[in-house]
Amino acid sequence: MKRTTLILLYIHIIISGTLSAQEKTYKLFPGSAPGEDTPYTEESDESGNRVAGETVLRITHVGSPSIVVYEAPEELAEGSAVIVCPGGGYSRLAYDLEGEEVCYWLNELGITAVLLKYRVPRRPGRAKHEAPLQDLQRAVSFVRANAAHLNINARKIGVMGFSAGAHLCVMAGNSFGNRTYPDIDWIDRVDCRPDFCLLVYPAYLAGEHFGLAPEIHVSPKTPPTMLIHTEDDKAHIDGSLFYYYALKEAGVPALMHLYGKGGHGYGLRDTGAVVNSWPDRAEDWFRELGVINE
Repeated sequence: MKRTTLILLYIHIIISGTLSAQEKTYKLFPGSAPGEDTPYTEESDESGNRVAGETVLRITHVGSPSIVVYEAPEELAEGSAVIVCPGGGYSRLAYDLEGEEVCYWLNELGITAVLLKYRVPRRPGRAKHEAPLQDLQRAVSFVRANAAHLNINARKIGVMGFSAGAHLCVMAGNSFGNRTYPDIDWIDRVDCRPDFCLLVYPAYLAGEHFGLAPEIHVSPKTPPTMLIHTEDDKAHIDGSLFYYYALKEAGVPALMHLYGKGGHGYGLRDTGAVVNSWPDRAEDWFRELGVINE
């Protein structure tokens, strides 16, 4: 979608509130989340670094994971859904930059967006992604289990993440055969494999000796994947290159758009770099997959 269209969409949201009126929040687990024994009081902050001149809402101390469903407008609805995972180093969530703003963009494409508020910060004694992966696996199963109610196709449910959130999507796309917590109810018996993955400046994918991080195990069943990265994101670019190669070696449909400059953490905002056109490339890919039709 072109940048001017995105700007007009934001203005429409502010003026009419028609899209926000369709937001519905669901708690992911009926009781405490798996392995949680310490209470957390959620905190938010907008005093950090700005992106494209605007503040970023950062949320942390999430103890009760949830999803917010942004239903696609009826006149645009394509019958597909994307679960959005903001980044933040597994310590916080860039909730508006890599969450809410992304959901509005997906709605404009006719895609139902599902914003995941997963558990942060990292839990002592647990892998950085362990609790968040439980939350994302539950979210995929929850959305698929409620596909009819949400007016979506149960086989058109993808995941999309930024930075650490992209790493989380990689984990979901490669560990769906092993539910990472004991079944709680019937929802956990519903398939948690994403149908496609969109990764924007993913982090933590690189391991040692020019390979992937040891927790990532690519197979021919890994979902079709698109990666967005820039060469000057020097801390994370190698991981994307290694992951792309692993996908191709496994025969997984994969597409990578590598830009020269743009850094890290830009989301959908216009920072003046060519990489800001990545939503147009993602839209083309959605069409190729049949996620959207027009």
